[in-house]
Amino acid sequence: MRKMIFLLLALPLAGLTQTKTVISTSRYFPKSGQWQAFEKAVSTHAKKYHKEDFAWRVYTIETGPDATGYMIVEGVSNWATIDGRGDLGAEHTADWEKHVQPLLQDRVSTMYLTYRADLSTIAQTAYTDKISINHQFIRPGYRTEVTDNIIASKKLWQADSSHMAVYESAVSGTPQFIVVTRYTKGLKERDEVNAVPYEQRFEKINGTGSFKKYVDNIKAGVESQWTELLYGKPELGSK
Repeated sequence: MRKMIFLLLALPLAGLTQTKTVISTSRYFPKSGQWQAFEKAVSTHAKKYHKEDFAWRVYTIETGPDATGYMIVEGVSNWATIDGRGDLGAEHTADWEKHVQPLLQDRVSTMYLTYRADLSTIAQTAYTDKISINHQFIRPGYRTEVTDNIIASKKLWQADSSHMAVYESAVSGTPQFIVVTRYTKGLKERDEVNAVPYEQRFEKINGTGSFKKYVDNIKAGVESQWTELLYGKPELGSK
């Protein structure tokens, strides 16, 4: 009986430790004239070495400061799995260094992100091939204000039937929220949702004066922000 009680008490903890919300993103920039070679090398590498919790999804970055680059998303995983991942092996490293690294510029960035189900309106793994990303960099001490803005925005997203996945950066430079719009019907969704001005739609859902509070929170809590458009390239990722 004691063993049974212990097991029942342990179940919530086991479920918690197995929750997978962590992804990593890396951005690479091929040298001029090497895009096709890079895509071929990355596709081969991903399919051979990156599986399950460390599977890859690949996107081209179409606009913004990182345009012409590629974003590779790895995961979904959790910190316990990442901690126990270990060395990927000499064969993996040799393949990357021989076939991929020579095609790249020196510019690269990598970060960890945690999916926020409480702030999102779409399941974590309900991916689409066309997305836009809004990066919101948080001023020290203003995380609550920025979170409040996203909570209010979620009400509008739900009313608009917008598919939004919200992530928060983790141990990866300046704290930020990453708000991803997943276009299930393509970019025409932008025309549909913007037919009525944003402020008008926002106040209809959140009440009179809510948009001013939203703007004030941005002025106080967001150090900077930028957006970008990305296209998925499923043929380049893991299988």
